[in-house]
Amino acid sequence: MNIERSEELERRAAKHAALSEPARLRIVDLLTLGDLSPTEIQVALGIRSNLITHHLNALEAVGMIARTRSEADKRRSYVHLTDTALDGLTPGAVGRADRVVFVCTANSARSQLAAALWEQQSAIPATSGGTHPAEQIDAGAIAAARRHDLTLADVRPRILADVLTDTDFVVTVCDNAHEELGVTGNLHWSIPDPVRIGTVAAFDTAYAELQRRISDLAPRLAAS
Repeated sequence: MNIERSEELERRAAKHAALSEPARLRIVDLLTLGDLSPTEIQVALGIRSNLITHHLNALEAVGMIARTRSEADKRRSYVHLTDTALDGLTPGAVGRADRVVFVCTANSARSQLAAALWEQQSAIPATSGGTHPAEQIDAGAIAAARRHDLTLADVRPRILADVLTDTDFVVTVCDNAHEELGVTGNLHWSIPDPVRIGTVAAFDTAYAELQRRISDLAPRLAAS
């Protein structure tokens, strides 16, 4: 996956670099709770005033803090986080997609659950396919969906070639499918096959991992 260098990416990198110093990270933690004077920050951290000045200058240089004069004692200043201080500290956007296609070998469990979970969290359409589709959705996947109040699509497992288009955003959710397809997919999630294990715990673990990953991806993928 190519990572395009941009001004936004450079700004994010600069913030992360500034916060790689533990004292500066602690200063930002404190400032999420309220405004502090440099002296108050020095007392909280227990380090020399010249180091506090250095750290504040580094945070100000990347746009994370601003300083204002006290309305009472004009010689005193207060440090606060800027409105955009924490922007970009979490992973950024992945890109755009017309449709998301989840792929596993049999298209009988993980990819079916993933497509249904995606529909709950994104307006971008989703479907699923398999490299070697089974005859039907696995009973364990259907039971897992019921346990979690998830509605599976009323479709039989389908071969990926009949589903895929050139503009789809492809997420493989099993290692066999990923390694068979090679670099065709956009993302890969290495999720163990619950059908192979066959237990309720295995299906619930796969469900929880898919839900976690989809919750992370959905806000970062925009509709084309």
